[in-house]
Amino acid sequence: MSSTIQITFDAHDPRALSQFWRDVLGYVHPGPPGVRLEPGADPLAAWDEFLETSGVPEERRNSASALEDPDGSGPRIFFQQVPEDKAAKNRVHLDVRTASELRGEERMDALEAECARLLALGATRLARHEPEAPTSIGFIVMADPEGNEFCLD
Repeated sequence: MSSTIQITFDAHDPRALSQFWRDVLGYVHPGPPGVRLEPGADPLAAWDEFLETSGVPEERRNSASALEDPDGSGPRIFFQQVPEDKAAKNRVHLDVRTASELRGEERMDALEAECARLLALGATRLARHEPEAPTSIGFIVMADPEGNEFCLD
């Protein structure tokens, strides 16, 4: 039997970072445990109400956040609040695969278009790597709002 995985990000602001990655990946915030959300309901508002009625102190209400793939095929992503800053380059990173079937200039144009969208969400562009046959088809390195590197592939 295989295992499933959850990807965990350390963050200063789990809620904001989860909103960034929600918009990047098309994931969704799950509702609170035992709460049935009506279609179109805001899961973050449901969480606010749940945490308040559960008596969670206000200063602890942004200690974690999570995302799920609405299709159920991708890994769950969890964001946990930590006090320390990011200190070095990631040893593991995400590849956001938006143009993996494309090649050449068409691929790089598609990556540039996605890069522009992510910059508007708060990402930072770090580097563009041109295609170098036969080992690389080209990619763009970016960072999320808290400095975690990822690649557009």
